[in-house]
Amino acid sequence: MPAVTQMLYDMGLQDHLYGITFECPQQALEEKKPVVRCILEGKNYTSKQIDVFFSESKKEGKKLYYVDEKALAEIAPDIIFTQDMCDVCQIDTECTAAAVANLEKQPELISISPMGFDDVFQNAVTIAKALDKEEVAYAYLIKLNDRVNHVIDTIIASKAPKKKVLLLEWLEPIYNCGHWIPHQIDFAGGVDMLSNPSGNSGVISWDDILAYNPEVIVIAPCGFSMKRTLTEMHLLLLKDGWNSLKAVQNQQVFITDFDLFTQSSAGTLVDGVELLAGLFHPEAISIPSHLKRKYQKFYEY
Repeated sequence: MPAVTQMLYDMGLQDHLYGITFECPQQALEEKKPVVRCILEGKNYTSKQIDVFFSESKKEGKKLYYVDEKALAEIAPDIIFTQDMCDVCQIDTECTAAAVANLEKQPELISISPMGFDDVFQNAVTIAKALDKEEVAYAYLIKLNDRVNHVIDTIIASKAPKKKVLLLEWLEPIYNCGHWIPHQIDFAGGVDMLSNPSGNSGVISWDDILAYNPEVIVIAPCGFSMKRTLTEMHLLLLKDGWNSLKAVQNQQVFITDFDLFTQSSAGTLVDGVELLAGLFHPEAISIPSHLKRKYQKFYEY
């Protein structure tokens, strides 16, 4: 899981880490051995092609992810962190268990499957506790909590009204946001009435978006960089009524890197809160300098 890898690095526990996924943070890819691979790895499919490919594979009982069993055997891990939340995003516990069944030494499988924002913070404790470093997680989380509370307190003090927000996790088909992202939006002084807090994201209709008419639109397709998202913005530009949306008319459409939202590591999600707060309420709170490269305003009509 890229999120677990990120949190291990954030907590200074990376020396315990030996195997990662192909999609983990760059520093980890330079230092650790990829064990989890994907059949779509290296391909540049569109949102629609990925959606169709996944749907057809699921129907046929095929898996998108697989384990390099030779690499896994060489590592001989004591612990494997896996997940049961989304089989589109990462390999799940069932596939992982099948891959490790023939190992000489059976590792402990720990599922990290958060649904809400608080769950992600608890995951940090679970990870550190498994390595007998629980106190490291608490020190890590205290700092992150302080940053979230600063955002909340600043917005409350400014008396800024909540912004009517739409955050999209996919473009074709259009997916709303779910799990912890609605909580991030709430902390940042917004509300997304088309979202699914602590639940799975899912397809929403364009008519519902037109009726909702958000003040701010944030586009962060899962796994997509800003550059890749830009290649698919025409999918929204061609929609009937796009130009009539308040967010479009007021130039409040933003593209962001996915890792601030759909990668569930505690630190990146707090970065996401700080970025959203600055986008929603620039008069009250500034975007931290290290996050200014993680978004761009979309001007085209």
